[in-house]
Amino acid sequence: MIRFDNSYARLPQGFFTRTPPTPVSDPKLVALNRPLALQLGLDADWLTSGEGVAMLAGNTLPEGAEPIAQAYAGHQFGGFVPQLGDGRAVLLGEIVAPDGARFDIQLKGSGPTPFSRRGDGRAWLGPVLREYLVSEFMAAVGIPTTRALAAVSTGERVIRESVLPGAVLTRVAASHIRVGTFEFYAARGDHARLRLLADHVIARHYPDAGDAAGLLQRVVDAQARTIAGWMALGFIHGVMNTDNMSVSGETIDYGPCAFMDEFRPDKVFSSIDAAGRYAWKEQPNIAVWNLAQLASCLVPLMGNDEAAVERATHIVHSFPETYQQAWLARFAAKLGIADPRAEDTALIQRLLELMAGQRADFTRSFAGLADGTARDEFTDREAFDAWALDWQARIEGLPGARATMSRANPRRIPRNHRIEQAIEVACEGDFAPFERLDSALRSPFDEREAWVDLARAPQADEIVYRTFCGT
Repeated sequence: MIRFDNSYARLPQGFFTRTPPTPVSDPKLVALNRPLALQLGLDADWLTSGEGVAMLAGNTLPEGAEPIAQAYAGHQFGGFVPQLGDGRAVLLGEIVAPDGARFDIQLKGSGPTPFSRRGDGRAWLGPVLREYLVSEFMAAVGIPTTRALAAVSTGERVIRESVLPGAVLTRVAASHIRVGTFEFYAARGDHARLRLLADHVIARHYPDAGDAAGLLQRVVDAQARTIAGWMALGFIHGVMNTDNMSVSGETIDYGPCAFMDEFRPDKVFSSIDAAGRYAWKEQPNIAVWNLAQLASCLVPLMGNDEAAVERATHIVHSFPETYQQAWLARFAAKLGIADPRAEDTALIQRLLELMAGQRADFTRSFAGLADGTARDEFTDREAFDAWALDWQARIEGLPGARATMSRANPRRIPRNHRIEQAIEVACEGDFAPFERLDSALRSPFDEREAWVDLARAPQADEIVYRTFCGT
């Protein structure tokens, strides 16, 4: 039994449409996240039963569920779209975990909704497995993220560029409220619903915020810390539209996301990001841009005068300082420095410049600092040696430097070619590579002989140059 307490569904008309999922023909469980089920207070054995799988596929509704499709707008690649919304997902409801935390349970790929814009509302297996693997890896390395509770194949085919196997992802989030949710009501001048939404978010996520200005500050701070975490992993979200920025600070919507192999600050993977708007190095700047859109939405709740504009601007402009502090803490830890100083920034930047100039592997370069193999990732090893002398002098005598590095530098990441390999065979019915990758990514800091191959960089013929939304 799932105990629902659906606070968002209690908001007035206009925040969502009541939309049941569309049943599928032959649901089969592909993966169940048992540790997450336990954390949520759910019966994992029941979820693997026929009744549980039917619920995860959207074929049946558990008692207390109130399926809704949420309304939101968004700036997509800088252009405003006044109505988007959940076009292929329904929020079954909210549950309160044993520790008191509240979570959304959403089915993604569950069929058309009033926001589908002539789409079929379905997902194919590839993006479902990608989001499952990447979001759970992000959770394992401590980055705020939505989670994957389950993946279910539907027994149906989805037509995209070709005919592909269908699937449904059960996604768990602190909430699915986005910057674009605020934009939806701000664009319509609906200040009453805008205030209701702000009050709801404050109560749910930031009870100490007090007012709209406090809410804006909390979201700015949360996003600064999350983006710093992305940067320290070489992670590229790929589609940082305002409808893909969660006000809870969680990473959401893993469409064309990717992790860099060789380090290039201007790296882009997404096939739809032709201008490089969402390149790795641009992500902090785009976060500020997105947060400025949120600030514009909240100004009417802050007084709607020049003083309110100045206050909102000041809050958004606090992002760089918070981000830089989080960035320094993340990258310094990767060098074994648990308590960084401002001057450590130069040491970190020098290494990043060396890595970029020599196209060193991002993950392996940092992971190799602890075991002495980082030098092998560089073609100009004398240049690395010169940097390493200064680095060794900095960490000499620091207690636990090696342990700090080991906790900050994953040995394995969801490398693009490994994900693609797992998806390719999964579409033929072989889920063993996916299951192995999932197991390895849940323990990304552990060095295990059985997973050594998963830490290797791709061969020339394995490199993935483009990723796709998969919608």
